[in-house]
Amino acid sequence: MEANPKNIFTIKVENGKPGKDGHPAAGPVFRSILAKDGFPQLEPDMKTSWDVFRVAADKYPNNRMLGWRPLKDGVPGPYLWKSYKEVYDEVLQVGSALQQLGVQPGSRVGIYGSNCPQWIVAMQACNGYSLICVPLYDTLGAGAVDYIIDHAEIDVIFIQDKKIKEILSPNCKSAKRLKALVAFTSATREQIKDADEIGMKVYSWNDFLKVGKVNPCQPCPPQENDICTIMYTSGTSGQPKGVMLTHESHALYVKGVDLFMDQFDDKMTIDDVFLSFLPLAHILDRMIEEYFFHKGASIGYYHGDLNALRDDIQELKPTLLVGVPRVYERIYEGILKAIAELRPLRRVIFNALYNRKLASMKSGYSHKTASPFADMLAFRKVRARLGGRLRLLISGGAPLSTEIEEFLRVTTCAYFIQGYGLTETLGPSTVCYIDDMALVGSVGVPATYTEIRLEEVPEMGYDPLGVPSRGEICIRGKSIFAGYYKNPELTNEAIVDGWFHTGDIGEMTPDGILKVIDRKKNIFKMSQGEYVAVEYLEKVYGFPPLVEDIWVYGDSFRSNLVAVVNPHEENTMKWAESNGYKGSFSEICKLEGLKEYILKELAAVAQKNKLRGFEYIKGIVLDPIPFDIERDLVTATMKKRRNNMLKYYQSEIDTIYKKLETQKNAAKAN
Repeated sequence: MEANPKNIFTIKVENGKPGKDGHPAAGPVFRSILAKDGFPQLEPDMKTSWDVFRVAADKYPNNRMLGWRPLKDGVPGPYLWKSYKEVYDEVLQVGSALQQLGVQPGSRVGIYGSNCPQWIVAMQACNGYSLICVPLYDTLGAGAVDYIIDHAEIDVIFIQDKKIKEILSPNCKSAKRLKALVAFTSATREQIKDADEIGMKVYSWNDFLKVGKVNPCQPCPPQENDICTIMYTSGTSGQPKGVMLTHESHALYVKGVDLFMDQFDDKMTIDDVFLSFLPLAHILDRMIEEYFFHKGASIGYYHGDLNALRDDIQELKPTLLVGVPRVYERIYEGILKAIAELRPLRRVIFNALYNRKLASMKSGYSHKTASPFADMLAFRKVRARLGGRLRLLISGGAPLSTEIEEFLRVTTCAYFIQGYGLTETLGPSTVCYIDDMALVGSVGVPATYTEIRLEEVPEMGYDPLGVPSRGEICIRGKSIFAGYYKNPELTNEAIVDGWFHTGDIGEMTPDGILKVIDRKKNIFKMSQGEYVAVEYLEKVYGFPPLVEDIWVYGDSFRSNLVAVVNPHEENTMKWAESNGYKGSFSEICKLEGLKEYILKELAAVAQKNKLRGFEYIKGIVLDPIPFDIERDLVTATMKKRRNNMLKYYQSEIDTIYKKLETQKNAAKAN
């Protein structure tokens, strides 16, 4: 993927505008250079998500399409594969069986479970028979699933076997409206009986295929403006929102990536392999897979255990890996750990080779040509840890630190890029160019079918007409969502004059390169009247070696910030050993000495980053258990549910503030 020698990524299509008549100021509007003459048109046979798959199945019938690792005695075996033709035939059988159930075009069909071939077959059956696919996050709680079944008026759910009990639970009151459950493999006799009692039929996967095989029906292809999927975003507060995405928007994404990739010499081929482990109910994984289908390439699914992901990587040997920052942070930490275990001389050599290659890349060399000697001597071992065939790594979902991005660009012997987007924008709205170090630390430039500008946020002091240009990221274009399902008020609040307001705060260079620096909603006012941008502070305070994760809290009735810290287990245990403490990780986390040490570390970080006095953290709670989905503290994409966190840690937070108040009063008395 050697880039053509270009420095211009965008064009400015509108100038910035000062605020007027109650309207906020807006920065200049940027568009991709690939759309300088307007957004490119779609080909006649490639206007829907169904077209993407149908054409690929016809063009690449014998190519490997979907791979999985069957478990034997709990141990995953080698990957098995279905071809494009085999998947297409199953899609027609599933679509025909749905017709036999009386599921009409426009009806909503749910898919609930981990990534697997059955997930894709069900999704493509929805596409081919003009049904609306409604993914359910594998990690959503029962309450949210119950809400979505009712809100979307789902008729049938394709479901992972172990999830059936959640639908049949008394807590899932909306299950009564379902016509059928179709298990990814099979259900128990007891589950079939329980479902029958509420008028619901339960099918095994093979039995459902037989229904379609005996009663074949031709596809009922969708129109481009039909709704393809309603993708519920888990959100950080309140009930999930149903984001409606059209078939045309899916086709535009595929066309846009094609045009983007055409710029580079190193092309994607049918031999490329993608390891899928982010939830398919997450827009990023879904759209990557659709592009792989378009190219006739292969997708292998992880076997279900994220802690054993490295085993899947070694078995599959993927050429593409897509993850959120936490995935790459763990890879980075693993490599650093391996480096730390090297003999001192080898560490010195590794660091020298790293610095040499990084300098060469910054001076304009591609990662392939920057230092083949360093790749052969040191970095091929990093590449081997990632399967040995990786060509491209993509990070999305949240900004990744510049330090980690640079490190992975140098050491993985692969291209590494970041992008930015939301469910509402069908995934990536901006994307970085490979091998362009000027884009490191940014989320890139507008994607092919999007326009981007920044809008003033006066209460946070962000001005898109200032230097640097900062404000709320607003997106316009052909690929944004059609609205929130059954919620026109929220739709009109989010889309104003054609611009989707993301709620994210960005910084834009004069040539249209975007950084995400903050979140509009995650601000609060302290009792002294100062605004605090909490996500920015969490990034800053996340750097000390003993801090794995941190949640910063304050409110308008307090003058001090406090925080809950997840300590980094390995580094914490090293600290304990060097300071003469013994015990389990949980026991060490109860030590006042550890709290005092981490508070000092946080203060040092605050000083280094020139934070203002009211942005210093004055008290902390240590929780040895990472913020998790099971306690409903984070979403499925690991975004913090701040209201839930406050409820969960309320008593500890109150104790800290009482302690701070006591210290303050004692100081006054003295």
